[in-house]
Amino acid sequence: MDRLEAMSLFVAAVEDGSLSAAARRSGVPLATVSRKVSELERHLKTRLLNRTTRRLTLTDAGHAYLAACRRILDEVGDAERTAGGEYSAPTGELIITAPIVFGRLHVLPVVTEFLAAYPLVDIRLTLGDRISQLAEDHIDLAVRIGRLPDSRMVAIRVGSIGHVVCASPAYLAAHGIPRVPGDLETHSCIAFESLGSPATWTFAVDRADLAVPVRSRLRVNTAEAAIDAAINGVGLTRVLSYQIVAAVRSGTLRSVLREFEAEPWPVNLVHEGQGRLPVKLRAFLDFAAPRLRKRLARATW
Repeated sequence: MDRLEAMSLFVAAVEDGSLSAAARRSGVPLATVSRKVSELERHLKTRLLNRTTRRLTLTDAGHAYLAACRRILDEVGDAERTAGGEYSAPTGELIITAPIVFGRLHVLPVVTEFLAAYPLVDIRLTLGDRISQLAEDHIDLAVRIGRLPDSRMVAIRVGSIGHVVCASPAYLAAHGIPRVPGDLETHSCIAFESLGSPATWTFAVDRADLAVPVRSRLRVNTAEAAIDAAINGVGLTRVLSYQIVAAVRSGTLRSVLREFEAEPWPVNLVHEGQGRLPVKLRAFLDFAAPRLRKRLARATW
């Protein structure tokens, strides 16, 4: 039995929730995954997993063994990266995730510059608004917008972005400009569902948060759709400031209620930060952080 392979498949089964999911992730037949895990249990003379038709659960022995497997596999991976020169020169693949619009507007340009400067590093950039789990999804670095929960992750702040209410000049000319948040009750609104509740928008009034009811005549699940609908005069929308810089500068959108904007959200580069960082990750952090700070400082009007 290849013990390390069996450990890897066991960990994948636990992290992915099923033997079939582990087989898909590993590119190994399901029968092989099941056999390897069973061989591991026979070798250890104990059951690691309770199997049902719907899910896998760890036994007490499985919990302890999972932690040991992760530690051993991390140490093996660390040794292989050291032998391969990953800790002596920037080389290998770097996996990065970022929100869709922010990634396209700001992260991708920095990534292309980095690739030109470091020809031995390859990057896989995944853009998505779902919050990925770095360890489980095998991600080296994530760009996160918003307040971070307490965790073991290391965060490097590169700036902040605010929430902005905006509409087309034509809409504002026809329906009037809201002067205080309460005026929104009489306006048509476009809700970007990923940014918060479609029924209320939160503003800062007298140093406190105020939730204002809004009439969402249109609900969309991407910022691009909300912005396009606002440009077309459907109503007011509320998005993040960097998403409408070009539209405001070109005059196709106009921001309102700026004095009532809620506290800006921080933008951070987040990584696990456990142990010695691979040189490729340290090189990218040193390269990207100052460039993203400059880009965010310019992303205003």
